[in-house]
Amino acid sequence: MLRNFFKNISIYLIVIIGIMFLLRIWGKEPEKIAEINVTEVVQLIQEDKVSSIYIENTGKLTGQERGAKGTKFVAQLPAEFRQSFYDEYLKEKVDNKEIDFGGIATSEPWIWNILPTVLTLLVIGVFWFVFMQQSQGGGGKVMSFGKSRAKKHQEREDSKITFEQVAGLKEEKEELAEIVDFLRSPKKYITIGARIPTGVLMVGPPGTGKTYLSRAVAGEAGVPFFTISGSDFVEMFVGVGASRVRDLFEEAKKNAPCIIFIDEIDAVARRRGAGLGGGHDEREQTLNQLLVEMDGFSENEGVIVMAATNRVDILDPAIRRPGRFDRTVYVGLPDVKGREEILKVHTKNKPLDEDVVLKNIAKRTVGFTPADLENLVNEAAILSARHGFKKIPMEMIAEAEIKVQAGPAKKSAIISDDEKKLTAYHEAGHAIASRGSDNSDPVHMITIVPRGMAGGFTAYLPENDRSYTTRGQMKNKLVSLLGGRIAEDLILGDISTGASNDLERASKIARSMVMTYGMSEKLGSVTYGDDDDEVFVGNSIGKSRNYSEDVAAEIDKEVRAIIDEAYNRCEDTLKNNMDALHRVAEALLEKETIDGTEFERLFLNEAVEESKEVEETETEVKENTIEEVLETEESNENPENEN
Repeated sequence: MLRNFFKNISIYLIVIIGIMFLLRIWGKEPEKIAEINVTEVVQLIQEDKVSSIYIENTGKLTGQERGAKGTKFVAQLPAEFRQSFYDEYLKEKVDNKEIDFGGIATSEPWIWNILPTVLTLLVIGVFWFVFMQQSQGGGGKVMSFGKSRAKKHQEREDSKITFEQVAGLKEEKEELAEIVDFLRSPKKYITIGARIPTGVLMVGPPGTGKTYLSRAVAGEAGVPFFTISGSDFVEMFVGVGASRVRDLFEEAKKNAPCIIFIDEIDAVARRRGAGLGGGHDEREQTLNQLLVEMDGFSENEGVIVMAATNRVDILDPAIRRPGRFDRTVYVGLPDVKGREEILKVHTKNKPLDEDVVLKNIAKRTVGFTPADLENLVNEAAILSARHGFKKIPMEMIAEAEIKVQAGPAKKSAIISDDEKKLTAYHEAGHAIASRGSDNSDPVHMITIVPRGMAGGFTAYLPENDRSYTTRGQMKNKLVSLLGGRIAEDLILGDISTGASNDLERASKIARSMVMTYGMSEKLGSVTYGDDDDEVFVGNSIGKSRNYSEDVAAEIDKEVRAIIDEAYNRCEDTLKNNMDALHRVAEALLEKETIDGTEFERLFLNEAVEESKEVEETETEVKENTIEEVLETEESNENPENEN
């Protein structure tokens, strides 16, 4: 806090002190001091024109005449005349207090005369030093706007990241292996006339490991690694961004071979000339300078630029051409094998219970990014520590899996019986509708315990990773989404707002089937609308319509027809499985949460039969026990029978 205080007021204090110093030197009018001899001093004393006299041990006599504007005078007394001068001319008047006399004092050392000036200069110097330190350090402020904010990382041997520590990105690592080989031995490529890629653009969803992978490249190559964010280039002052780009590449050339990593490059490399009223001129200047530095008249031998973004669609075409970002490496979501490898990395230093099987966790975490998996394992460790476990059990991992997706369970929430019943039939409707559809994902868990914004939810467990979704699968998804609303209507005779999110998702899927995927039987395999929407002016303004009003009406009809078809299918499924719907809802009201195995038994009505078998078994055990007791008593009464 004190550092920020000095930072803010140092410039003002310097100005104020400077003004005070100037006023001290030049602000006062020079005093008039008359140099006279001893005779003239005696004459002034005798005429009562002297108000004060001061005599130093050096013989210097300083005095002032009476009056507000009395003139100061100075004279030099001989050493042998000082005491007699006082006794003869001053003693009587001093005793009568007619003259103020300072006495014969020792003269002040010369240092005291210049001490105020020295102290003033010293204070100014201290504040100037602090000001310069603040302006040049900590990212650059007043005097270093044009300096690059990139941080240089020289990985140590004990802490550097290598490809072995990057799991689940086999093909991506192979693509970047050539970059590493060039940085290690560039002569091999230069001799044969090969040009190494100038830049590598890593594209993918957030949390897939783009930044981590770039650090692994630097760790493998053992070269300096400059990191900077795209937003660090742009400043409120015109020309600062371009200056920082120049400074960054100059610093990189001094440390070549090296890697420059620009995170979130879309902040500075967006398409030029876009948006209402043109683009941001300062940002475009920065982009222009970046284009020149990457592939212009100057050579950047040994300097490789790596960048990461999840908005590749808005980048300027000039920055993606060969010679700048030659290669685009897509870092996507890991498959089941990749997720298992990532889980092994993140659980390496965590004690796991015997019931934890990473392969099963990988199967259950479809769509998780490496960051999600790390968060899952960390949440499981926190929950295990909270419950006092020495090792992380599978139940804590399962709870963490639900927690990271839906939020923590609100077990203390007070819910009325009517709301519980509505939620139970709503979630049972989702599960039954999904189970009654072909090729649907199996139910993993159903709960009516509130989590996050949801009063309950039904979780599904995909059996395999999918790269594509068929029309039949999308229609089954619509049937599953409408199950909650239809179950409320069939059982309770009323509907609630709990299905709002289901209806929104269903409508979006149906509209995408018609407009994006060309799955409408009536409108055919045609896409409507433009995917290249203007991202700088908002969806409503930048949305492009390449179809007429008549086609728009037909689209609405097709969307409605798809929803109605799914509604009728779902309604028939629930009516045909009404007993199963009641059984699942009653089980939820009793237990609040059931897993996929228990749901399957309830759906197939195996739970009742199983309970009957258990009761019959218990009855047989009781009967056998009674018979054994009676036999034992008879044998005790007739011991002779044993012989």
